[in-house]
Amino acid sequence: MLLAEITRTSAAVADTSARRGKIALLADCLRRAGPSDAAVAVAYLSGELPQRQIGVGHAALRDLPSPAAEPSLTVAEVDAAFTEIGAVAGKGSVARRRALLGALLARATRREQDFLVRLLAGELRQGALEGVMADAVAQAAGVPAARVRRAVMLRGALGPVATAALDGGAQALEAFTLQVGRPVKPMLAASAPSVAEALAKLDSRPGGKRVAVEWKLDGVRAQIHIAGDRIGVFTRTLDDITARLPEVVAALRALPVRDAVLDGELIALRPDGRPHPFQVTGARTATRTGTAAPESVPLSVFLFDALHLDGRDLLDRPAAERYQALDEAVPAGLRMPRLVTGSAEEAAAFFSGAVERGHEGVVVKSLDTPYTAGRRGAGWVKVKPRHTLDLVVLAAEWGHGRRRGYLSNLHLGARDPATGGFVMLGKTFKGLTDELLAWQTERFRELAVREDSWTVHLRPALVVEIAFDGLQRSPRYPAGLALRFARVLRYRPDKTPAEADTIDTVRTLAALPD
Repeated sequence: MLLAEITRTSAAVADTSARRGKIALLADCLRRAGPSDAAVAVAYLSGELPQRQIGVGHAALRDLPSPAAEPSLTVAEVDAAFTEIGAVAGKGSVARRRALLGALLARATRREQDFLVRLLAGELRQGALEGVMADAVAQAAGVPAARVRRAVMLRGALGPVATAALDGGAQALEAFTLQVGRPVKPMLAASAPSVAEALAKLDSRPGGKRVAVEWKLDGVRAQIHIAGDRIGVFTRTLDDITARLPEVVAALRALPVRDAVLDGELIALRPDGRPHPFQVTGARTATRTGTAAPESVPLSVFLFDALHLDGRDLLDRPAAERYQALDEAVPAGLRMPRLVTGSAEEAAAFFSGAVERGHEGVVVKSLDTPYTAGRRGAGWVKVKPRHTLDLVVLAAEWGHGRRRGYLSNLHLGARDPATGGFVMLGKTFKGLTDELLAWQTERFRELAVREDSWTVHLRPALVVEIAFDGLQRSPRYPAGLALRFARVLRYRPDKTPAEADTIDTVRTLAALPD
């Protein structure tokens, strides 16, 4: 398949606002790509690289060679070139990567160059996120969308699923099963401003029904895989962090199970049981050494779900059955505190107790739902005592006074699923420590796409968790909304911009119409 077909489809998708229209265009392109090029086509049309990172910064994309007159590059050639560029290391690697990239771009037409530059810079936004792309794969292969979504959940990536679906249809998708040792996409929670509203989201009947209420920790999501003596610890982005956490591995190895896939949270706790700041936990999971330093704070394990246990898959079983299996296999000291109740008053008291202990809040969970990865609101609703949003940093302004020389005031944007872009909601410099100021100034320079004497505009790559006191109408910003008293809580390296909160979520919180 020629790259030109991908670039044409990308432009057409960007010009189409209707979800069905986007899906139809993508599906047609995937049919033409066929099984051999489907995985790469899915990645490119989603604005991603199969290689994730290849060491090409924005500076390498500024001076482009003269474009080719006619399209000749194939998708396979571009993918191979990116793999080669990403493998370059050692002395002279920067120059070598630039030379390889220049040779590739010299074979591209002007339109193809523009596409590749935006792809490499992370600026290819056309509203083709994973949900839309999964539906396009289903349409192209003539299989139910639910089959594709389930296969993606179990495989952890859409590309291999697209290849299988286009090659073998629904029958090929049956080969994607839960495998101990290969992480699956995690189930996610929707948000509600109060416990009462969380209960209403899960059951609108008068009197309600029994639910599970669990602590929500400010830790690191961890998916645990146990196969005999082999232990695997994976993040919510499916990265393997096993070697960084020897004390966690030791605790898991003591469990009386032969094979298991468990979901949970890791967190650094003080001697009194209250949590350390998230940075302490984050520093442990970011450390790439095989053993913890002597001064490192150990992480505690809190498991809250069982996806597989001793030869039995539990993904499709109701939550109540999964929780019973977890309780029978895991001692209380390694389980997330949980209250099962039908009383709103008891749930609210449990919430207050969690907050008093220094935790973020609670997650209210239906006892009836299966484990549904990647979907928010299918049965889990999180409640925090403060309003927070995960937003994308779009730009930053140079500071003054004590902050002179640092990029300080952040421009914050919510994701717009309709366009694939971001909608600005306000600015803040509050909550930034000296360490964060120094770190983000250096990082922002790497992400800069243009700047003037006052503002540096960034490639949308960083997600930051923002606390705020409310939302107000504002003609100043495109969505007509602005954050009130916004402040930075932390950066979220575990989240991509595609996982940031949407403008629809913001409008819901503001109780304002679209």
